[in-house]
Amino acid sequence: MRQFEHGSTMDQAEALALSISHALELVIKVRGWAVLAVSGGRSPVPMFERLRYRPLRWDCVTVTLVDERAVPPDDPDSNGRLVREHLLREGAARAGFLPLVASEADATDPVAAVARLNAAFRQPDVIVLGMGEDGHTASLFPDAPELQDAVSDPAPRYVVTHPTLAPHARITLNLAALLAAERTFLAVAGEAKAAVLERALEGPTPALPVSYVLQQHRRGVDIFRA
Repeated sequence: MRQFEHGSTMDQAEALALSISHALELVIKVRGWAVLAVSGGRSPVPMFERLRYRPLRWDCVTVTLVDERAVPPDDPDSNGRLVREHLLREGAARAGFLPLVASEADATDPVAAVARLNAAFRQPDVIVLGMGEDGHTASLFPDAPELQDAVSDPAPRYVVTHPTLAPHARITLNLAALLAAERTFLAVAGEAKAAVLERALEGPTPALPVSYVLQQHRRGVDIFRA
């Protein structure tokens, strides 16, 4: 595990975009293609807007999501919409895109959407995570009834979670998939999240699901702090 301190979120975004593009190039060099899974929310937007300009072989990259809300693809809360608007432009427009919710039907029936995704599951090579002040990452929420199954299932896959304190059902990579990535990056900004991160680094606990990723990733997680 490595930690990198940055003086501002803009510096963090620039450094993260550089590191992600380098990690993708290494995978492409070995295998010829790479799968990048990114998180949603507003925090990744500055990084997206820098990453899309990186001189990367984008036609060899498939972009997908770590997690998604069960909302239609054009809903303002859609992570897929965020990625299309802020990442899949300029050079990154040449990348393939695998949304987790591809239609209104998927939003209505996320269990069926997960079955479709898992039937053709592609393990992401590079994963970019965020973290909430409640210690959740991806859509592994401490209050989700499905958390125990999501962190104990040994097979990498997508699952559905229903956090009680957050809107919408979610589709998310399970812990096994997060741990199987070649490179995993975690972006954390602000004093409140820094305090949560310090607690998560003390040891794995279901109260802070991000702690499982930090403690169990076989290659370690690169943490970018601001």
